[in-house]
Amino acid sequence: MENRAYKILETIVDEYIRTGEPIGSKAVMELLDIKVSSATIRNEMASLEQQGLLEHPHTSAGRVPTYKGLRLYISRLAEKQIPEADRVEIDRLFEEMEGMTDEVIIENAARALADFTKCAIVSANDTDKFSVITKVEVIPTGRRMYVLMMMTSGGGIKNRVCRLSFDLTHEQMDFFRSFVSENLQGVNLREVSDSFMDDLTAALGSYMLSLSPLLKGIADLSADMINERVRIEGEENLIECSELKGTEIAKVLRKKEALTAAFDKTFSGINVLFGEENNTFVISNSSMITGTFSKDGENAGGFGVIGPMRLEYKKIIPYIEYFTDKVSDLLSRGADGSEGDDTDEIKEEEKDE
Repeated sequence: MENRAYKILETIVDEYIRTGEPIGSKAVMELLDIKVSSATIRNEMASLEQQGLLEHPHTSAGRVPTYKGLRLYISRLAEKQIPEADRVEIDRLFEEMEGMTDEVIIENAARALADFTKCAIVSANDTDKFSVITKVEVIPTGRRMYVLMMMTSGGGIKNRVCRLSFDLTHEQMDFFRSFVSENLQGVNLREVSDSFMDDLTAALGSYMLSLSPLLKGIADLSADMINERVRIEGEENLIECSELKGTEIAKVLRKKEALTAAFDKTFSGINVLFGEENNTFVISNSSMITGTFSKDGENAGGFGVIGPMRLEYKKIIPYIEYFTDKVSDLLSRGADGSEGDDTDEIKEEEKDE
């Protein structure tokens, strides 16, 4: 695309984001930073419409950008720095996160990103692929009632109540604790498959009848930790947006796990989804900008900024890029062991209920 045509498209998008109204050739001519005749602008706008980058929303002479036009605009945004005061504050926040678990780092970063952008933030945490089981406890809590508690190297803690058909003896409890320590400690969560657990159940031997329900509980805990990977921060920013439908917002908030598909398509860099274009993110007149972070060179999750289609992309995208870079750096430093060890102590406030 010629620079002049893109300048006209960029001007229309900027003004549409600001006003929400169709933009006419006269307004474009007044806003352009290059000198062009009104006839030339009208011809370029007609050409942009033929290319599917602009459209007439109604009988008005003005145009608005299409999804295709917005994507082109986003893809060609010049690199922009976030304000210095915000950068200093963000750096300070990440310094305070050093030594925290992966899970807490991602949650805190998502919360801060919501504060800085004034948008709702979806965070997808895929660090479970790096987590191994560090400890499994079985705690008697009453007649035939036992609590299983699992801890992982990524900072996860989860528990489950198991009701057995009989009380376990001290010998059975001691055997189980020794068995899980030998066979599960250091195992990656994603290795806890059905076939893996079937083999472990068979290895219980004469204890199979009494202890297999507890092994089943451990398998369920592992699955829960893997599946609970999506959170939404700053929901109030989404709910308060007058351009979006409350019923559609409520549906997304109830079924936020469906948003994982958006991150599965974002392998690197910045990606944008528009609500009416796909089945993953179905809020009319909305957009979600996603960016990924990594750990030790591997994809570890991502952040998605949700808002109206008229998001201030020039302002928000630099924040996404800065936050994902900072999270990648902090997760990777934790991965190589140079900055503390998050497996020795898991604080009570980081517990995943």
